[in-house]
Amino acid sequence: MDAELAAIARTSGCRCGGRLHRGNYPRKPRCCPDEVYDDFDWRYSFSCNLCRKRTTPVSVRFLGRRVYLGLAVVLMSAGRTEATSAVAKLSWITNVPALTIQRWRKWWAEEFPLKPLLQAACARFMPPVELGQLPASLLERFKGTAEELMLRFLFFLSPLTIESLVTMNEGC
Repeated sequence: MDAELAAIARTSGCRCGGRLHRGNYPRKPRCCPDEVYDDFDWRYSFSCNLCRKRTTPVSVRFLGRRVYLGLAVVLMSAGRTEATSAVAKLSWITNVPALTIQRWRKWWAEEFPLKPLLQAACARFMPPVELGQLPASLLERFKGTAEELMLRFLFFLSPLTIESLVTMNEGC
């Protein structure tokens, strides 16, 4: 899906009217299985041939600048328990520091509810999303096989993967 999103961004071109040239940059993703590591060790990106500005399309593989795969951040944050023993066990199994998992859970609880993405989408979900149970309560709103619902959920989160979004009134 990232390849499709990158193709759309590239064909859209730069705001200045210039052509976008491939300028992918390396990533060192954590929690990435060895057999697919080569597909995740870079991020799609482009630079303009005129103004030299970088265009990085949204991604379903990465959650912004985090070094862990987006899938890992979601799944390890979706635990319904804050018990220290549960976080410690998950940390031991995944080799992700317990403090990192706790930091992700804190982000979901405190920062994510303030994001315009969630605020704009909350009214569309029935039953309403329980903010105290993020990301699990939001993940439950997506349907399909495990693979389909995770892909849909990561696609939903994809606007968070770039630093700035175009506002509706830009260019008017």
